[in-house]
Amino acid sequence: MYDLVIIGGGPGGVAAGVYAARKKMKTALVTETFGGQSLVSADVQNWIGTKSVSGYDLGKMLEEHLRAQEGIEIMDGDLVTKVEKSGSGFVVRTKSGKTIEARYVLVASGSRRRRLGIPGEDEWEGKGVAYCSICDAPLFKGKDVAVVGGGNAGLEAAIDLLPYAAKIYLLEYSDTLRGDQITQDKIKKEKNVHVIYRAQSLEVKGEKMVTGLRYLDTALNQEKELAVGGVFVEIGIVPNSEIVKGVVEINKFGEVVVDHQTYRTSEPGIWAVGDVTDVLYKQNNISAGDAVKAVLNIYDSMVKSHAEAGTARA
Repeated sequence: MYDLVIIGGGPGGVAAGVYAARKKMKTALVTETFGGQSLVSADVQNWIGTKSVSGYDLGKMLEEHLRAQEGIEIMDGDLVTKVEKSGSGFVVRTKSGKTIEARYVLVASGSRRRRLGIPGEDEWEGKGVAYCSICDAPLFKGKDVAVVGGGNAGLEAAIDLLPYAAKIYLLEYSDTLRGDQITQDKIKKEKNVHVIYRAQSLEVKGEKMVTGLRYLDTALNQEKELAVGGVFVEIGIVPNSEIVKGVVEINKFGEVVVDHQTYRTSEPGIWAVGDVTDVLYKQNNISAGDAVKAVLNIYDSMVKSHAEAGTARA
């Protein structure tokens, strides 16, 4: 039995793995890949301590740092499918058929962007199709861009792009924006933001990079096209919380509910950090910092448990 199983190979999972190894906890980390959502980013400019790094290279940096630690078992190329309560600990099941037993579990499984599901989206991802305005806005300096989504995520993406993009088209499927009114008011005052209502995205077009977005004007039932160098898809995220459904408390957005001091979940013995949780801001640096705090709290819990067991035996 392991002391701890860490689920996820993004910044949160790797930070947790490094600290767990340094605390000499018997730890296993399970991940399909390293890097998290940033893996597809062409240029990450807000990873603290590094001015600029591709998502691929960031993933390699995280992996190399983790593999440099002694005493941690890395199970990469595999995916956790279920966490179950078992006696005084937990059973973690994986896609490859592994069954891993642990006293404690840290869920850092992240989230996935809700996608448009239209032609060209997959093909041009990382080549003009983006899902993180905070991460990628500086890459679109002087370009015309489209933001798909009129909720808070879309409005905030447009605000992130204001210092960089020449022109911003904000596409909303309905006939009204859905974000906070104060943010709507700010957007509507900006001369280089053009809101397009009743717009259904149909296709992302490109050559070597994104060149346009084809959409249906549902009010007129006419197809139209925007000449843009970038398309930001901002229609929400889907937390990868299915693996602990029924075990821990999950809110209406699918996020794991945690205590924001300790990162404990509603189930004793399970902690969670990063985008899979109800943390306010979904960012690499925040996930890493929260994971360190979670592991330190897990270690304190383990030490306390050992002390209590020793007292009971005495």
